Amino acid sequence: MKLVSKIIWAILFIAVFAVALKNMDREATLAFFSGYEVHGPLPLVLLAFTVGGFVLGVLAMTPAFFRQRRDLARQGKALKKMQQDSEAQQLASLQAPSPDSVVGA
Repeated sequence: MKLVSKIIWAILFIAVFAVALKNMDREATLAFFSGYEVHGPLPLVLLAFTVGGFVLGVLAMTPAFFRQRRDLARQGKALKKMQQDSEAQQLASLQAPSPDSVVGA
């Protein structure tokens, strides 16, 4: 199954690469607000914006990632403390009561 998946990805990559090579002669013009224009091959412009979008997406997810890591560490510490308390209670319940703690008649 892994081999089939790799073959499909290789075919897809070759197809996209062939389309990019075929369109290298196409010119893309990006016009900005101040009248500034950038000219470049269409595949390179698309690649640049794809990579830029990926970078912006990763940067946008970074705070949430670190917040979740911090919360997970905090919950792990709380769980460990609760397990230790539970073990201590189980050990205390298994021990016989001391003679001093028995209220007699």
